[in-house]
Amino acid sequence: MRIIILQEKLKAGVNIIERATAKSFSLPILKNILLKAEKNFLELTATDLEIGISWWGLAKVEEAGAVAIPGSLLAGFLSLLPNKQITLTTKDQDLILECETYKTKIKGNNIDDFPIIPQVSENEFVALDNRSFCQGLGQVADTAAISTSRPEISGIYLSVRKGLITMAATDSFRLGEKLITSEKLNEIKKEYSLIIPQKTAREIVNVFGEKEGEIRIFFGPNQVLWEFLMAETTHPEIHLTSRLIDGEYPNYQEIIPQKYDTEVVLDRNEFLAKVKAAGLLAGKINEVSFNFDPKNETVAITSQNPDAGEFQAVLSGKIKGKEEEISFNCKFIIDGLLAMKSAEVFFGLNGESGPGALKPVGDTSYTYVVMPIGNPARPG
Repeated sequence: MRIIILQEKLKAGVNIIERATAKSFSLPILKNILLKAEKNFLELTATDLEIGISWWGLAKVEEAGAVAIPGSLLAGFLSLLPNKQITLTTKDQDLILECETYKTKIKGNNIDDFPIIPQVSENEFVALDNRSFCQGLGQVADTAAISTSRPEISGIYLSVRKGLITMAATDSFRLGEKLITSEKLNEIKKEYSLIIPQKTAREIVNVFGEKEGEIRIFFGPNQVLWEFLMAETTHPEIHLTSRLIDGEYPNYQEIIPQKYDTEVVLDRNEFLAKVKAAGLLAGKINEVSFNFDPKNETVAITSQNPDAGEFQAVLSGKIKGKEEEISFNCKFIIDGLLAMKSAEVFFGLNGESGPGALKPVGDTSYTYVVMPIGNPARPG
């Protein structure tokens, strides 16, 4: 193999691909990135056996070939090079990098040991605005549980049907649901329902989140593929392939409240700041109490820790319905508020025994359901 490519481009590709490498003592090849040069492209690939990422960059390929190189070592070396042309050549299983006055040889590994990433049939796909999809996925990704006994709730549920994609996640104490409507989804021929691992969801947001354009999703029986095309050509720039989680996702819709005993509208930033402050003096279970007073249109927030002290704060808002005093896990409230960007938030309440729901004012596409402390009813 012999190719010429800009340092900046190669560094960007390696930084993306390195996310999928794994520190495995039983399979050390998973620490490697596979570099493959053919035609006018350099292809980089890495996998941890749960997800696989491939990246392509335009390069001057003087001789085709492939080599497997430790990902962290390659990334570290590239970060020190100037943004000039790099010449990559292979000798046996080693990679030689030359850039201006720099020259190094990195020992490689047998490319035949590198795992094959399962292929997803590139037939029907759905296409969505990338920013909207990644932002929506980011709103629910952190709500999933870490569970080996119930793997289905350790992932993110995706439902794709005409005109609408639904994303949901729960850990049995809180639930996030995001709806994305798109005219492009009116063109699909069949509906899809799947559960992707939480790690996959986070990597999709990290890898694709800042890119402008269209993301394509291809569905397979056991795998799903996300594709982003190059700006210069219709060739793929990034493929992210993930396994799916087996199982049936719980019927979470039944836990989303349809009406509320108390309805509250609050300034998001002020609410968030005061809940964070209360959390500093909450006890071991992060309990913070909220007293919603419709008569005075105030919310009193209190917390106490026998070993640290007490906290009290009041904020004003628009409140109608019953007066309520309810305790929530402040961490769950904070997570819900951080997922919203609106100036104001709606907080619907159903007493100490019913789920509450946070929603951004002016945006009906996102709902965050949270259970009061002591409530036995849970989503999923």
